[in-house]
Amino acid sequence: MAEATGDGEGATPLDQSLPDEIVIWEVLVRLPPKSLLRCRAVCRAWSRATSTRDFLVAHHVRQPNLPLVCDDRKSGIDVVPFDHQAGVAADGQLQPLARLDTTLSNMVASCDGLLLLSDDDDTKFSICNPTTRQYAPLHQLDDYAQYDEFDFTVLAMYPHSPTGEYRLLVELRVDVQARLFVFTIGSTDPPRHIGFPFPDAWEEIHAAPVLIHGSLHWYMGHTIMVFDTTAESFRQMRSPVVSGVADLFQTGGTLGIASFNRGVTVADIWAMEDYEGEVWAFKQKVELPVAELGKQFGEYHEEWCVFLQSWDGDFFGLAKFAQGLLHIDMDGKVVASFHGEMLGLSPLWLKQTLVQHAFFGTLEGYVVNGPPFI
Repeated sequence: MAEATGDGEGATPLDQSLPDEIVIWEVLVRLPPKSLLRCRAVCRAWSRATSTRDFLVAHHVRQPNLPLVCDDRKSGIDVVPFDHQAGVAADGQLQPLARLDTTLSNMVASCDGLLLLSDDDDTKFSICNPTTRQYAPLHQLDDYAQYDEFDFTVLAMYPHSPTGEYRLLVELRVDVQARLFVFTIGSTDPPRHIGFPFPDAWEEIHAAPVLIHGSLHWYMGHTIMVFDTTAESFRQMRSPVVSGVADLFQTGGTLGIASFNRGVTVADIWAMEDYEGEVWAFKQKVELPVAELGKQFGEYHEEWCVFLQSWDGDFFGLAKFAQGLLHIDMDGKVVASFHGEMLGLSPLWLKQTLVQHAFFGTLEGYVVNGPPFI
C-alpha cells in the first residue's frame, strides 16, 4: 500500500490522491489483524491512527465471525478460525491463529475475540485473546468449579453493554436441580443468582449459543431459549417444526437452523426472515454423499457435521471424516479437504479483535505472549 522510507513520517503513499482519512477508515479498517499490524510499520501517522480505541472497535466490527477448528497435536492445540476464502496455506493446510500447550485442552466459550479455556477436568479456567496473545487464569471460578457437591457448567460468555463488562452465564447443578448464576470477569464480587422462568423447558445444553441482537440463543427442541444480555432475563422464541437433530447458526445477521436426519446424511436449511415476528423460511435441502466420501476419507463422524453461512453470504458445510475435515458446498460436493486425524470442529466462533480489554490487567497471573501460547 505504501513505500516506507525508514519508519518516519516520510512514507510515500503509492496513490497520493487518496487522503489518509480515506486510507485509514476505508482501507486499513477492513484488513485482517495480521495485515493491519504490518501496515503500522509504514509510517508513524498510520501507527497512531490505527492504535486508537475508536479505530480498533471499528476494525473489530468489520472482521468476519468464523467457525473455530481445532487441531489437537501432541505438542499443543492449534486454534484455527476457518475462513473458506483465506484460511488455507500454500501447502493446503489450515493456518492456525495460535497454538496452546496441552495444559488447556478445552475451548469452552467465545465472545468478541476472547476465548474461555479449561483443563481436561473443567476445574481450572482461563481467558485469552489469541490475536493479541493475552492470557490470564480465572481464579474467581476455582472454588466453584472444583467443588464436588455440584456440577459446574459455563453456558456462555457475553458482553454486558450497559457496564462494558464481560460476564459468564453458569449453571450449578445438584442432582436434577439446576440454578443459574452470573459471574463478572475480573470482579471480586460473588456470583449473582438469576431466575429461570421456564423450568419445564430447561434441559442440559451442549451446543454453544448464537449471539445476535444483544441476546444469546439456544435451540432446545421445537423452541429457542433466548437470554437478553442487557436485562439478563430469559424468554422463548418460536422455531420451525423440524425433525431429527438441529443446530442453530448465524446467517445474515439473524438465525439459521440446520436439521439433520437420523444418519446425518440429509440437512434441511432454514433461515429466520423476520426476527421480531419470529417468521422462518425453508431455504434448501442438502444431501451428503456419505457412502461415497467414506470410501475416500474413512469413517464419517456424524456428530461433527455443521452447516453455516460465511461472512460473505455463502452457505457451506463442514464434515468430519476419519482422515480429516471436508468443506462441502450446498450441492453436497467437496470444495476442499484438510487431512489430519486429530482435526476437529469446535462449536464456537471467533471474531478476531485487537481491542485492549481492561479486565486483563486486574487478573492475577496475566501475561502477554507467554505460556500457554507456544
